[in-house]
Amino acid sequence: MEGGGAAAAAEGHEQPPPLGLCVLCGLPAAGKSTLARALRDGLRRGRGWGCVVITYDDVIPEDFLQGGAAHSSSPWKRHRHELLSYLELLVAALAGGRRRQPSGPGLGTDPTWGRFVACLRAQGLGAPGEAGAPADGGKTAESGPFWVVLDDNFYYRSMRYEVYRLARKYALGFCQLFLDCPLESCLQRNRQRSRPLPDETLFLMTKKLEIPNPEKNVWERNSLTITSFESNPEDNPEVTHLLLTALENPVKYFEDNSEQKETDRIICSTNVLHQADKTFRGIISQTMKTAKDREVLPCQMKRLAEELNKLKTDFLEDLRQGNGQKNPCFQRSVDVTGVISLFQRERDDIVQKLLSEH
Repeated sequence: MEGGGAAAAAEGHEQPPPLGLCVLCGLPAAGKSTLARALRDGLRRGRGWGCVVITYDDVIPEDFLQGGAAHSSSPWKRHRHELLSYLELLVAALAGGRRRQPSGPGLGTDPTWGRFVACLRAQGLGAPGEAGAPADGGKTAESGPFWVVLDDNFYYRSMRYEVYRLARKYALGFCQLFLDCPLESCLQRNRQRSRPLPDETLFLMTKKLEIPNPEKNVWERNSLTITSFESNPEDNPEVTHLLLTALENPVKYFEDNSEQKETDRIICSTNVLHQADKTFRGIISQTMKTAKDREVLPCQMKRLAEELNKLKTDFLEDLRQGNGQKNPCFQRSVDVTGVISLFQRERDDIVQKLLSEH
């Protein structure tokens, strides 16, 4: 059963120091890595806290980080899930054994694991699981608060929610720092990198970026948007307040049913939208092929394509907003059968109208 440190206290064990997960999110080249290093150094020097930065670009193989297509590929997703499991190994060790460490067969031969361990050792921590706890950073982890800062784009809310779930499982502090940087500035910085991403990737990510919304999502309440920062962000009183608040109020498992329903809805709706979009595209493609075989005039083919694509856009937006007023099937259900059936019926109406004119 998941829970917090209360169980350990009830058994007479000493409560371990506070531990938190901090997610940095924003566009590529927004300055997240600079912010992460400054935050780590500031916490260590200014407060004597432990801190380690996990930079995803350094851990996930570079081949899966280049190009826009990488962000939707199965290998890229697989590496992210692997990294999340390795992060849990680290959390379990830092948390003082409050949870059974997850198993990791074959870790020694996994290049992602090797990069993860190298990242930790470069910052004074040993590999989790080697001796049940971080080897070199154990004293730091045991003497005071400890932050694990995750440096990645995290442009989808569902990506960040995976980290939140880990914090909830281990009763950790959790917060988000969104680095807001103009797209043009990110493009200029990105072009100066040794291995820049295509401009199209940043344009696409700008459209997909889901900024933390603490007013709408309870689990995102400990979030802060940073537009500029000093060399040491720890000097920023808002950042300090965010970190302290997160540590003093660790996430509790199933804080309330409304939060769980909302977060589950977010995950489900993401899957529903992807499934519906893929199905709609297939239906439209087949419909256009059939119309072409029936020798529909080019001008009417163009009109048909425009109307079908508009229909797809409207359906996806209704799904995204959970618009149950139009039709109950738009309430973000895991089952999209009803939505697809309705789409096909309206598709048939559009085709019938066009063919009758033809």
